[in-house]
Amino acid sequence: MTTRQPPTPDAFGHRIAVFGTDDDFVAAALPFLGEGLAAPGEPPPVAIADPRNLDLLRDALGRDAKEVTCIPHTDWYTGSAANAVARAASYLTAHAGPGGRIHLLMEPVWSGRAGRSARETTEWIRYEALANLLFAPMATTALCAYDTRTAGPAVVAAARRAHPDTEVYEDPVRLAAELDAVPLPLPPAGAQPLVATHAAAVQAWAEARGLPAADAELFATAVAETAAALAPLDGSALLWGEAPACVCELRSARPVGDPLAGFVPPPPAGPEPGPGLWYARQVCAYVDIRDDAGGATVRLQYA
Repeated sequence: MTTRQPPTPDAFGHRIAVFGTDDDFVAAALPFLGEGLAAPGEPPPVAIADPRNLDLLRDALGRDAKEVTCIPHTDWYTGSAANAVARAASYLTAHAGPGGRIHLLMEPVWSGRAGRSARETTEWIRYEALANLLFAPMATTALCAYDTRTAGPAVVAAARRAHPDTEVYEDPVRLAAELDAVPLPLPPAGAQPLVATHAAAVQAWAEARGLPAADAELFATAVAETAAALAPLDGSALLWGEAPACVCELRSARPVGDPLAGFVPPPPAGPEPGPGLWYARQVCAYVDIRDDAGGATVRLQYA
């Protein structure tokens, strides 16, 4: 089990704890939660973890257990990495102290959605890296808990690079660019071109491919809003796949240029790309962006 202390307690503290036994989990979590309990002016610390690990914590905390907010991680991590960003931001707004002060113990569901494939694992490592930028203005302290019995050595090695308290920490923008350096697979030969990205046309296509009407409407709205955010488009949109994995690829005549695009809700009158990518990241399982000299390719996959 390894854990390190944060270099700057007054800024966003993004720590990692790696453990392989129940005892090591408790040994890492207890001092962290105790630190939160003792922090003046902070609300109670929060433990977001496997229900079994929450039981271990309650037993170890004893009387202090009632002072810690416990949330099963299957209730917190219910969608994509972008959903996790939005949930954390919303929680901090509603529950954190001044400046975002609160201690959060966070254990991703590596045996569930985040661990189903290398593709999904990449998205969660991107989330971990970009969290350093997204929450930089906050005085929040987060301890990300990685269980080697579920996460595995490759995941842990990648996660270490996303946490500033390790010796292998990488700049978040550089790490995100490394993840994005992997080329997207070519669209299938049967991909359907769509000259006008109107929501009604995309919804009709998605319903014909088996998406329920409500899901097809969400996907179609994501496509239409993203197309508006990326305008001017360079050529037709491409649609392919069958429910639930319906895919749309859009080609913009200009690069996106921002690794945080779509992770931060834009101001009402903010510059584009804005609302479209934010909405798409909340609705779609994956939003892939690849900038190049001629513009950007953006691929949305509903599920």
